[in-house]
Amino acid sequence: MQWEIVIGLEVHAQLSTESKIFSGAPTAFGAPPNAQACAVDIALPGVLPVLNKAAVEKAIMFGLAVNAKINHHSVFARKNYFYPDLPKGYQISQYEIPIVQGGQLPIEIDGVKKTVRLTRAHLEEDAGKSIHGEALSGVVGYAVAGYARADVPIVSDSLDLGTVSGIDLNRAGTPLLEIVSEPDMRSAEEAVAYAKAVHFLVVEEISICDGNMEEGSFRFDANVSVRPKGSVKLGTRCEIKNLNSFRFLEHAIEFEARRQIGILEDGGVIEQETRLYDPEKDQTRSMRTKEEAHDYRYFPDPDLLPLEVPKKWIEEIKASMPESLRAQHNKMVAYGLSVQQANQLTASREMSTFALSTLADAPPAEVPTLSNWIVGPLSAMLKQENLDISRSKVSQSQLKALSKRVSDGTISNTTATGVVLPAMWKAGHLDLAETPLPLRSQADVDRMIEEMGLKQISDLGELEKIVDKIIAVNPDQVADYRAGKAKAFNFLVGQAMKATKGKANPQQLNEILKRKLAG
Repeated sequence: MQWEIVIGLEVHAQLSTESKIFSGAPTAFGAPPNAQACAVDIALPGVLPVLNKAAVEKAIMFGLAVNAKINHHSVFARKNYFYPDLPKGYQISQYEIPIVQGGQLPIEIDGVKKTVRLTRAHLEEDAGKSIHGEALSGVVGYAVAGYARADVPIVSDSLDLGTVSGIDLNRAGTPLLEIVSEPDMRSAEEAVAYAKAVHFLVVEEISICDGNMEEGSFRFDANVSVRPKGSVKLGTRCEIKNLNSFRFLEHAIEFEARRQIGILEDGGVIEQETRLYDPEKDQTRSMRTKEEAHDYRYFPDPDLLPLEVPKKWIEEIKASMPESLRAQHNKMVAYGLSVQQANQLTASREMSTFALSTLADAPPAEVPTLSNWIVGPLSAMLKQENLDISRSKVSQSQLKALSKRVSDGTISNTTATGVVLPAMWKAGHLDLAETPLPLRSQADVDRMIEEMGLKQISDLGELEKIVDKIIAVNPDQVADYRAGKAKAFNFLVGQAMKATKGKANPQQLNEILKRKLAG
């Protein structure tokens, strides 16, 4: 029997707010355990939650970006369950009426496009973090002899870490946007493509999440089931929790699908459950029986009023959002770039902003050159110094000024990228933390070319004299060329470039040399 895999994803994106969703405690990663947990986060008696407006704004931005419905009225509910790192004994979330409903996100695999439908996106608070056994050896304040890292001070020489678990509530109350898809994906590859599309959207497109998967800012749960190919009835699903890498997501889905198919082909029954993925063993294992919604005993949180989102507020947020990278991609294609070049230039918000500013008023003939410089030598220099393109030591105006001199034949493209561009970078503003790089005029670039003695020889009379001399002193190569040996021409060009120290205009030199060799 042939089987079909059915996959839906729940993506958890921590929103990039300075404070938590219901308290004023900070959200910065890396603080000592429990240093950023306030009275509201640890649920002391008498405290009341206060909703973070910035978290709501970021949720609305997401809804607008995926063409979803923004509910003008939504409700926060208590999701009741016990877990050691959930201090209240319940999680504040949204259930029946989320802030975002519907929406869609396009994906593409090997040129084949597909749209994944979204069910909802709702706001909720994150839980704390449990740290077990030897993992505590890397936590400041918990290191013990025999386990400690070199950079963590030892505080005990007798504690048996195998018997200890630690609870860190720093993350408790961090705002989360849970993005739930419809079960529209049919392979691990599609699921990864969708997860990457969500990551790109929230990190690069609308910048509501830093997307750091190692720190837990972006993670996903995969709901996986299988059914006979051609069937419309969904199989029993299992949820794989807390995946924090695209590779783990792919491997977990592939293993789980094989596991379920094996059980069904042996005549067994799939039990609905929550599972964890073990990357070392490359397999999933049972965590607990999967709960249904009624198991959580949802009810509206009596401490929080319903969330009212006026139409005017949505319009204000929409007006403040940056132009989508998809729209900027289309602009670049309209400038004459290939889809592949446009993809490279819109790989990040910063790259796209820089590129558009450079290409916007550039002559059409110079657009390909400027594009190649940005993704080529300029990106290489940025990478070498670990700089973002927004902190480039070469400005957009400098690039355009340099491109103009390549276009008019003052210098060659090779000289521009191999000599002038590195010199401009070296001369660029070095104290990046204080002030932005001042824009350089065309005169500044021209002066640099002049001072470095890099102007091409474009005088036809001078080039003809040089070519005549090269032909005169290389009779054998001239004879080889006229006998049909094309390599001889390259040799003669090389000799001419050597004679001019690389300053001869290549196009004019080639034309003159071909004309004289044909004469």
